[in-house]
Amino acid sequence: MKHEQVALRLYESQRASLIGYATRLLGDRSRAEDIVQDAWLIFDQLPDRQAVRDPIAYLRRTVRNLSLNALRRIRQYQQIAGVDAAEAELIADQAPSAEAQAIARQSLNRFMERLALLPERQRIAIRMHRLEGRKMREIAELLGVSIPMIHTLISDGLVKCTDPSDRDN
Repeated sequence: MKHEQVALRLYESQRASLIGYATRLLGDRSRAEDIVQDAWLIFDQLPDRQAVRDPIAYLRRTVRNLSLNALRRIRQYQQIAGVDAAEAELIADQAPSAEAQAIARQSLNRFMERLALLPERQRIAIRMHRLEGRKMREIAELLGVSIPMIHTLISDGLVKCTDPSDRDN
């Protein structure tokens, strides 16, 4: 059997134990799994794995060192940022993906193209209400029409500007 296969079997047989060890050190199974994988990569990339007398002890020590380094980084981050690292990850994850941003831009561009095709008074009413945040009463006064008329202009215009396929995204 090749040395790579022996090493892989060693990793497979010890993986659960190493994850349990790292989880106890870190208090986080997800991070522990990452640490164990990193430890394996370090071990796997050793130029001479045969020189390691006790591969299990080597992996365990590597997991311990990587876990302690991770804990130090977490503590440093908490001191600098004043925020729990797990909480910071949740905040960062809330940003829209590049794909979601592209879809939103396309949808906005289609909306703006359709808006440009509307009659001027309707286009002005929608822009003032939706983009500038003005109240319908204020728009009605500026355009010299009633509030119900502004409501109709805006709602009918928004229907004309909205593509039914945009609602599915």
